[in-house]
Amino acid sequence: MNLEDYLTRVKQFAPYVNLDRIAKAYQYGEIAHEGQMRKDGTTPFFSHPANVSLILAELEMDEETIIAALLHDTVEDTTVKLEDVRTEFGDDVALLVDGVTKLAVINYETKQERQVENLRKMFLAMSSDIRVILIKLADRLHNIRTLGNMPPEKQKEKAEETLEIFAPIANRLGIFKIKWELEDLSLKYLDPEGYLDLVKKVDKKRTERESIINDYLAKLNKALTELHINFEIYGRPKNFYSIYKKMKYQHKEFDEIYDITAIRIICDDIKDCYSALGAVHTLWTPIPGRFKDYIAMPKPNLYQSIHTTLMGNGEPFEIQIRTREMHRIAEIGIAAHWKYKEGTNAANTEMEKKISWFRQMMEWQSDLKDPSEFMKSLKFDLFNTEVFVFTPDGAVVDLPVGSTPIDFAYKIHSEVGNKCVGAKVNGRIVPINYQLQNGQRVEILTSKNAVGPSRDWLKFVKSTQAKQRIKQWFKKERREENIEKGHEMIMSELRKQNLPTKVVLNEEYLAEILRRLSLKSLDDMYNAIGYGGILTNQVVPKIREKYIKEQKEEQAKKVPEVEKPEEHSKRKEEKKNETGVSVKGIDDILIRFAKCCSPVPGDEIIGYITRGRGVTIHRADCENFEKTDDSKNRFIEVEWADSKESSYLTNIQVVSIDRKGLLSDITTMMHDLNMMMTGISAKIDKNGIVIINISMEISDIEELNKFTRKVKMLSDVIEVKRVTS
Repeated sequence: MNLEDYLTRVKQFAPYVNLDRIAKAYQYGEIAHEGQMRKDGTTPFFSHPANVSLILAELEMDEETIIAALLHDTVEDTTVKLEDVRTEFGDDVALLVDGVTKLAVINYETKQERQVENLRKMFLAMSSDIRVILIKLADRLHNIRTLGNMPPEKQKEKAEETLEIFAPIANRLGIFKIKWELEDLSLKYLDPEGYLDLVKKVDKKRTERESIINDYLAKLNKALTELHINFEIYGRPKNFYSIYKKMKYQHKEFDEIYDITAIRIICDDIKDCYSALGAVHTLWTPIPGRFKDYIAMPKPNLYQSIHTTLMGNGEPFEIQIRTREMHRIAEIGIAAHWKYKEGTNAANTEMEKKISWFRQMMEWQSDLKDPSEFMKSLKFDLFNTEVFVFTPDGAVVDLPVGSTPIDFAYKIHSEVGNKCVGAKVNGRIVPINYQLQNGQRVEILTSKNAVGPSRDWLKFVKSTQAKQRIKQWFKKERREENIEKGHEMIMSELRKQNLPTKVVLNEEYLAEILRRLSLKSLDDMYNAIGYGGILTNQVVPKIREKYIKEQKEEQAKKVPEVEKPEEHSKRKEEKKNETGVSVKGIDDILIRFAKCCSPVPGDEIIGYITRGRGVTIHRADCENFEKTDDSKNRFIEVEWADSKESSYLTNIQVVSIDRKGLLSDITTMMHDLNMMMTGISAKIDKNGIVIINISMEISDIEELNKFTRKVKMLSDVIEVKRVTS
């Protein structure tokens, strides 16, 4: 396609644009991409942005959008800088190009992280200028039109992403013309055999039903002509993916699907639409429960039409009735209200309604740090089916199916949700987890004395907005509580993984992990875990991976080398101090600690030579080995070395009158003293006396004594003692 052919097509779709400026952008992009080929190796790369811009011209988009589409890959794939684009074509074009440019310069751990950050950037740019997403949709449409030359695994990957993200976005914006094509082309690559089989069956069935549809059209023509209204009637073939979904998810055979071809009636105004509906219901019997009036109650994407399913010739069929303007909106969606092209306040208001969901989505998901949580939340928001309910004043509120009065309260306002103490539906009190149904009138009961939301609400609310508002309340109002809870949760998980908490739980060690989670401090991390913003399994595996990597690197550094005498002596001293014990007269010997008495620095100790197992360190008062004449020859003099890094296992027994909160008091005390518990057990006798056995890591006897003194000061504690096995 040369420049002349390109401009001819642009003029056909968008006669209002400045063709000289469009031509300048075309030539600029063509030169920037000169010599680059698409992945098939035969097609010039610039054919892609040129075709993307034509898709947008066909959607009747403005001049800036068409130019940005021509240049949308220049900053990422050529030597052109964003400032160059701004200089040549202005701030608006530069903003749009930047909005669709991938985050290629940032390295992410996983492909999902990269995808999430690209989507975040795109949505953020879109929140100030919706044209960003329209360029991205056109870009994806042309890519999937030309997916045939890609490897099968790449085809499947792109098709899945298209169905999960981009087709639902097109639906949310009401651009059904793009939505249907994205879905059908994705199906072609996800299930090639099923797609081809479906195409053949649909063609055959349409041919078989052609005479029936023609009969319906003839009857409609006659009835509507008698009403003296202007109208158009034509058949609308159902897209393949919607048929495929019915067969797969509703477990229907192809022959059970009757609405392969629907009939669409286009009228001049709303009054004529309802007149046409009356004529339709006179000709055929409507099927109960299959009538939907989206004119009186538009969808959130502002789609309007009347849908009615009727029984004719023993088989159901569907008729859709709408005005010409409604039809235009249904085909090209938000472009029909384009504020850059139509300067009316009404057009601006309509467009703001349509993109409000995206603005809300970015606000709701600002606290979601985990890529998988972001994607899960995004897909839910894209795919959820609405239920429509009324406020006491009669305003319509749309919510996800399965929503409760709590979801409704937070949709009205955050404070209404936070102060909610009950709800009425159609005048009757209902539980707060009651599932709302279409057409119900909902009234929220609030109280100034309400303490705030309950964590239990998170178990049944459906909307992302309600979930995020509840979490935000706990994040803000219960920070100290969240920090304590989060600290306990991560400490528990680290112990399960046998990771040294004293080593890994500091800000310097976790700096990179905190940065990747967009957290500024350890307390921020504990807080986020405590209120549910992030999960321990998002943090601990990263800590474990870092710790193991460092340990391997440390081991690799210990490769034997030819050492100088003084280095050898120093190394022996270091080795001696690794255990915290030195053996008199012996430089290099295996040392282990007896489990029977668990000696710690500060205890008097003695070494006992064990054949083939080095020296075992006992407390001097340990009674678990015999001090016979034969064994006396095995004793050896040992002493504690100066080692600040070592930690030692010991066991403490607490005897107390049983009371509520005793275990919590003890574990809180350990947390305050920065001590690590490795195990705990408790049992209660018939007299109400509880015996708690605690295994812990300590650095010396002083740390142990400090802990036992504090535990003895707790109420109802009878005795605290160190025990041996």
